[in-house]
Amino acid sequence: MSDDPDLGALAASSFSLPKLRPGQLAAMNALAGGRDVLAVMPTGYGKSATYQVAARYLYNQTGRPAVVVSPLIALQEDQLDGLNGQLGDGVAVAINSSRSDAEVEDAWEAAESGKATFLFLAPEQLAKQETVDRIAKLDITMFVVDEAHCVSSWGHDFRPDYLDLGNVRERLGNPPVAALTATASPPVRDEILERLGMKDPLILVRGFDRPNISLDVVRHQEDKGKRKAVLEQVASLAKGGERGLLYAATRKDTEKYAAKLAKEGLRAEAYHAGRSDSDRERIHEEFLDDQLDVVVATTAFGMGINKPNVRFVVHADIPESLDAYYQEIGRSGRDGKPSAATLYYREEDLGLRKFFGTHSPDPDSLLAVLKIVKAAGAPAPKSALAELTGFPVRRLTGLVNQLEEAGAVTTGKRGIRLASKAKLSALVARAVELAGARQRVDQSRLTMMRAYAETDSCRRQFLLGYFGEELSEPCGNCDVCAAASKTSNGVHSTKEERGSDEQRAGESDPFPLQSAVIHKEWGPGLVMRHEDDVITVLFEQEGYKTLSRRAVVEHELLKPA
Repeated sequence: MSDDPDLGALAASSFSLPKLRPGQLAAMNALAGGRDVLAVMPTGYGKSATYQVAARYLYNQTGRPAVVVSPLIALQEDQLDGLNGQLGDGVAVAINSSRSDAEVEDAWEAAESGKATFLFLAPEQLAKQETVDRIAKLDITMFVVDEAHCVSSWGHDFRPDYLDLGNVRERLGNPPVAALTATASPPVRDEILERLGMKDPLILVRGFDRPNISLDVVRHQEDKGKRKAVLEQVASLAKGGERGLLYAATRKDTEKYAAKLAKEGLRAEAYHAGRSDSDRERIHEEFLDDQLDVVVATTAFGMGINKPNVRFVVHADIPESLDAYYQEIGRSGRDGKPSAATLYYREEDLGLRKFFGTHSPDPDSLLAVLKIVKAAGAPAPKSALAELTGFPVRRLTGLVNQLEEAGAVTTGKRGIRLASKAKLSALVARAVELAGARQRVDQSRLTMMRAYAETDSCRRQFLLGYFGEELSEPCGNCDVCAAASKTSNGVHSTKEERGSDEQRAGESDPFPLQSAVIHKEWGPGLVMRHEDDVITVLFEQEGYKTLSRRAVVEHELLKPA
């Protein structure tokens, strides 16, 4: 559809957005026209505005609300405050575990009476059949999935409750979907589209390159020396008046670093999933209000945080993937001013990440679920399965997701039922096989993270290449580029060499960037990166593999798909 001037006018008058960024108006138009949208944009770029303006536009025409699924109560509250402040009290309401029964009922009444434009829910609320039934009666204008990478088991912040959202959408009559995320590599994007059942979506990928953020990796041999260097850098930056984040791999380390920074006279707090909800909410608010200098956190902190003056993000340990790393460093420099992202790297730390990344499937538990589903003979509600198996609901959700992915069960309005006549042992074996493939992919993503830490070429080129974007010239704002500029024989190739690389990676190359290929053993894949004689290919079942171009050509290991 062509651009609707009313959408632009509404964005300016009601949302104080007189000038829209590239992609925003296109997304608004698509949603207003009933088309699905996947928006991959950094926080602060304006993803939320795309659905908010479109939903308000449709509400003005129909009087019907939009449903917004958001994983964290703090995120919901931020958006509620913003919308109610802009459009008037009661325009946005929420149903979550922090609300009293009376507040929940008031929210339902606002949505059902036509007063509310936006109804926010956490994904676990949609696991309740009565909630889905009640939403179905609202005839919603759109189904918004915020932090959509949580849908993908490829994603760095995968949440089992998100996996059922495609089924929820179907039970709501397949309203248009707006899937929003700040980071999604190609396989994550593909899985979001598949999981949510998105048809002919508008896919918008904007703002991956953040040139104002310097990228540095500091290598260490000894753990003690690394920890000392981390504290010295963070303390120096914070004492200079800069606000920032320090990420550590374990809860224990967040506590240790925070305590030592506090001894330096800094306002530092540890943030992790083991702290109480009230503590986490307090730390979140204090950081936003500049009452803290540093938050020392596990990956539990930061989703959706839009604080413009974060000047540094330091990683004391290597993250599990470039997906996670990109999103975490992207929390700095949102005001466009110079900011720093520093990764402290010890090769030995990879072993800890491999341990964290090991989630072995449990054949006995999978079989137990299947036996009960089969014995039921009819769709079994998840609550009944939890009671009969004795598994916590969250664990049961994960098991059901594995079985559903293997084609063993399906989830419908009335519950979970068997979807195959194969032997139960064969269905379990299939689920275990798929879980094994996921593990291989996870390990390959860690390998890519290691490759980023150890590369001797431009780090920004490497990082953007991982997300399927090409940067034609070295960035000049990473430690590798800085080292190259100091020597006459720097690590970067000459213009002549770059020209030959570009020519090789162009139309004459049988394996250009983003082209589909097939490997004799590993099956279908996507070419992600060229560097010297190395081609990096992402395989569906094996993850990221680096191949010698010479070997590929000589032994015909790859062919165009």
